[in-house]
Amino acid sequence: MVSQERRKFPRVKDEGLSLKLRLDDFDSITHTMNISSSGVYCKLDKELPLMSRVKLMLMMPDPAKESTLKDLEVDGVVVRQHPVTIDGVIKHYDVAIFFEDLSEKNKEIIAGYIKRKSPE
Repeated sequence: MVSQERRKFPRVKDEGLSLKLRLDDFDSITHTMNISSSGVYCKLDKELPLMSRVKLMLMMPDPAKESTLKDLEVDGVVVRQHPVTIDGVIKHYDVAIFFEDLSEKNKEIIAGYIKRKSPE
């Protein structure tokens, strides 16, 4: 039996987007693992409480000139996180962040990027 994809928005595996995350006194620079129009999945070295509101800065390639990056400021909410344990030691946390109140302009930029990265 094949499981049905429940995601509303397609996602692409992409470990090349830089991401800066800020929550209260915690700042981290990391990379995405995958991205969709509704959120991002990344690795962090700290556990974040579920439903935490975070500030994100996504460094997205400019569609007009791929070698130039655009900084997208996005609000997000931590909706899932789990520790990755190797040999009994927590190495990092995989964290899913839902984009909250994404502007139309940022939606278009992210959707365009995903479309360019998606296999036909």
